[in-house]
Amino acid sequence: MRPLDGITVLTLEHAVAAPFATRQLADLGARVIKIERPGVGDFARAYDSRVDGMASYFVWINRSKESITLDLKHPQAAAILKQLVGQADVLVQNLGPGAAARLGLSAEALRPAHPGLIVCDISGYGKDGPYRDKKAYDILIQAEAGLLSVTGTPEAPSRAGVSAADIAAGMYAYTNILAALIQRGRTGKGSHIDISMLEALGEWMSNPMYYAYKGAAPPPRAASSHPTIYPYGPFATGDGRMVLLGVQNEREWAAFCKDVLQRPEVAVDDRFNSNVKRNGHRAELKSLIEDIFGALSNEEVVRRLDHAGIGNAGMNDMHAFWAHPQLQARDRWRSVESPVGELPMLLPPGVNDSYDYRIDPIPALGQHTEAILRELGYAGDDIERLREAGAI
Repeated sequence: MRPLDGITVLTLEHAVAAPFATRQLADLGARVIKIERPGVGDFARAYDSRVDGMASYFVWINRSKESITLDLKHPQAAAILKQLVGQADVLVQNLGPGAAARLGLSAEALRPAHPGLIVCDISGYGKDGPYRDKKAYDILIQAEAGLLSVTGTPEAPSRAGVSAADIAAGMYAYTNILAALIQRGRTGKGSHIDISMLEALGEWMSNPMYYAYKGAAPPPRAASSHPTIYPYGPFATGDGRMVLLGVQNEREWAAFCKDVLQRPEVAVDDRFNSNVKRNGHRAELKSLIEDIFGALSNEEVVRRLDHAGIGNAGMNDMHAFWAHPQLQARDRWRSVESPVGELPMLLPPGVNDSYDYRIDPIPALGQHTEAILRELGYAGDDIERLREAGAI
């Protein structure tokens, strides 16, 4: 038995934040019914075609769901939606500001008839405040939350290479829904969860926020190095490759100088004998390190780092990550069915010895429309009439 077996999640979702939250609920056994627009569907289906014709975003966060197409502005579709809400434990939506309320799907409107329903709204800025109605794409929230200001090179800010604001919002939606399900199990009452992308990413930005406390200078953009700890980042080796390493404290610094650089006197050099000093003399220290690394292969540098107990990593690209030996050794790969055939996928993070994750197919647009309508009591002729009327 999985933790969410028997839980039904109804979702009006698109893009990343809500689909990421609901896929994780599906991983734990929940039945997730995804409502999509007829003929178009979740617009993330068309973001790219990199996975044998399917979009990489959609493949990532939409397995184990059922897709039903409904034109929510059609009165007959509205009646179907009402039935689906009546059978749901959780309703998730990340439509545009105010759209769910106009459809009668606000928590306030639903609570009298569905006191046990958990409603989770995901938006850019939350249900109130002066920014409530602003459009909120991932990069816009990265900018508003200050992530761009601390990411990139000293010369130019950079967007994080993944949808950080969307992922943060999806994670907090997921955990808030799990908490609400536990609470409902104790009280019998549902909840309204209001997730703001800005606030979700703001939690992740708390360290640089406090670093800049009371008007202090914020952490500088340091590309792939750490903005305030040194040496901590990528360094070139003699064979033209890069190794990323991190020295966290003075004990590690002494070991790094003795066993990696094989220059123990550097540890007590007045320019480098504290992190504050090392941080202030980055260019000199980088030159010293890379002069020594330049006579060594990447493998030799890594051997020295491992022997000294210094944290290090390879500078992998996506192709190297696909083939990562640690993922292979831990048996983290599975296959998932899709409209374009079997696809490889990573298991969700976390190994639990009491259940296996649910791994059901990625749905084609509207694949489950007829089956779901039959569950609701619609006959074949009824379904055909709905199709002809454009309701599904």
